[in-house]
Amino acid sequence: MENVPNCPQCQSEYTYEDGALFVCPECAYEWTATEQADIEASETITDSNGNELADGDTVIVVKDLKVKGFKSAIKQGTKVKNIKLIIDPVDRHDIDCKIDGFGAMKLKSEFVKKA
Repeated sequence: MENVPNCPQCQSEYTYEDGALFVCPECAYEWTATEQADIEASETITDSNGNELADGDTVIVVKDLKVKGFKSAIKQGTKVKNIKLIIDPVDRHDIDCKIDGFGAMKLKSEFVKKA
C-alpha cells in the first residue's frame, strides 16, 4: 500500500487517494498533492539565520530576552541544549526547552541560532 499522509485537518490515519485528491473519511477534508507539499514545507522551523532546526538540536540565544516573573533576562550567548520543536505554536513560540536558572519555557526561533 502507498504511503498516504495523515489528514492535515484532524490527523486521521485513514485517509485515501481518490484520483488527484487525498480524502479523509472522518472529517471529509479533501486536499491535493501540491497542498500536501506546502503543508510539509510549512512545518519546517528555521533559526534567525535561516538554518533548519530539528528536535534535539543545540541553539544559542542571539538577543537578551526578558522573562516575565524573573528579575534577570536570558542573556545573549546562552546555550540551550536538546530543544523540542512545536509544529503548531501558540504566539509563535515554536521551541520548547529547559534553560539553566530559568527552567522549562518556550522560545521563538527568530531569537536563536543553531550551534
